[in-house]
Amino acid sequence: MSPYFRTAAPHVAATKLACVMVGLPARGKTYVARKIARYLAWLGHHSRIFNVGNYRRVAVGAVQPHDFFDPTNPAYAEKRKEVADKALEDMLSWFGKAGDAPATGAVLTKDGPMTPVTSRPRSDSLSVVGAGTGGPGWVAVYDATNSTAERRQGIYEECLRNGVDIMFIESICDNDDIILANIKEVKLSSPDYVGMDPEKAVEDFSRRIQHYQMGYQTLDPSECSGNIPFVKVINVGDQVIVNKVKGYLQSRIVYFLMNLNITPKSFFFTRHGESMYNVQGKIGGDADLSPQGMRFAQRLPGLLADKLPKETKLTVWTSTLKRTMQTASHLEFPQLQWKQLDELDSGVCDELTYEEIAERYPNDFSERDLDKFNYRYHGGESYRDLVQRLEPVIMELERHHERDHAILIVGHQAVLRAIYAYFLNYSLDELPYVKIPLHTVVKLTPKAYGCAEERYEIDIPAVDTHRGMPHPALDAKSK
Repeated sequence: MSPYFRTAAPHVAATKLACVMVGLPARGKTYVARKIARYLAWLGHHSRIFNVGNYRRVAVGAVQPHDFFDPTNPAYAEKRKEVADKALEDMLSWFGKAGDAPATGAVLTKDGPMTPVTSRPRSDSLSVVGAGTGGPGWVAVYDATNSTAERRQGIYEECLRNGVDIMFIESICDNDDIILANIKEVKLSSPDYVGMDPEKAVEDFSRRIQHYQMGYQTLDPSECSGNIPFVKVINVGDQVIVNKVKGYLQSRIVYFLMNLNITPKSFFFTRHGESMYNVQGKIGGDADLSPQGMRFAQRLPGLLADKLPKETKLTVWTSTLKRTMQTASHLEFPQLQWKQLDELDSGVCDELTYEEIAERYPNDFSERDLDKFNYRYHGGESYRDLVQRLEPVIMELERHHERDHAILIVGHQAVLRAIYAYFLNYSLDELPYVKIPLHTVVKLTPKAYGCAEERYEIDIPAVDTHRGMPHPALDAKSK
């Protein structure tokens, strides 16, 4: 009996959606754009950002005076329009490739195309699962100010002409503290201000904003003949206004945006202590901790006491399996058990060693390495299934907004790989091979355009359960 299976997906036209950003500079547009693209890519959709600022830097250079953005200067205005049109042209060309895309498995991001899994050898034992209803969608995020109704009308018409659905996402911010913090944290480190005195850079960028304010028009329901789907995100999540949004992808994006906030925060996670099944080389099951795992559980409170800032509250999330709850048993903090955090279900292979799996199912065992993300155990799950299961956990982490309240997840290898890949923006090919060693605590601190990582090891020996990627060129991130 094969432990994996393949499901035939019906042929459906790919959903093409352009998310067109709207907003003044320093209002968090690029932050929101990156968040959307990363979220959709993690769920298995094709996503890519077309940032007009990057096109401008290539076309005319990064360093430009603030009056380059003056709408009353015809020459500069025409040059900016040429750059924006080039980005729009490239976006529509990218959508033109959707018909040639594989049914699943290849996610395009702002960094370019990944190798689609359909270019690798397959077998009938492969489980192919689409992302969402009707398979993966193609979503481009057109990141620019798009500050006038006339400009937005032109984009709307071009998208319709090319068979692309469109929704506008306006980022509005009237909080001066947020705006100034964004200028200092993000804009001053951009290529536009390399080597410039910070005070002069802030002054220059503030004048750039004033130029855009001269003709800025907020989104209005009457635009585009009254058929305009849009979302307004106010103060990066304090309020969300929705108009005529429709369809699966647009609804998922709205749901995601309603959970965003910019509260500074950190998350901790660790695998359970070494279990008896880890020692025996078995996968899955509901084993107790080994003696070494129990020692790790006893040492964990001391490490957290050392690494947590004073006055910081902590909530501990575990799975419903014994080994995570035993690991958290010495922690005197509130604890929640999540069924969604249970380890990947290995179905008929549960409680077997890899050697036993290779002996009983040799063909499938070797072929699983060809596409580990999409393989589904018979009676169990694939990594793709696991990602879908973990979406509520990701949403809860995104919406967490208490500044001095940290979260510790005591989880499992596959589960923590998926969460780690979301925050560190790893591809779906890389996700199943992220190295999450036993007896190590990882701290993640989301930033405006990335995520800072710290690792703390507790010097208690444990077995190494990591199986490397069979493609050496792609194995670098697991080292």
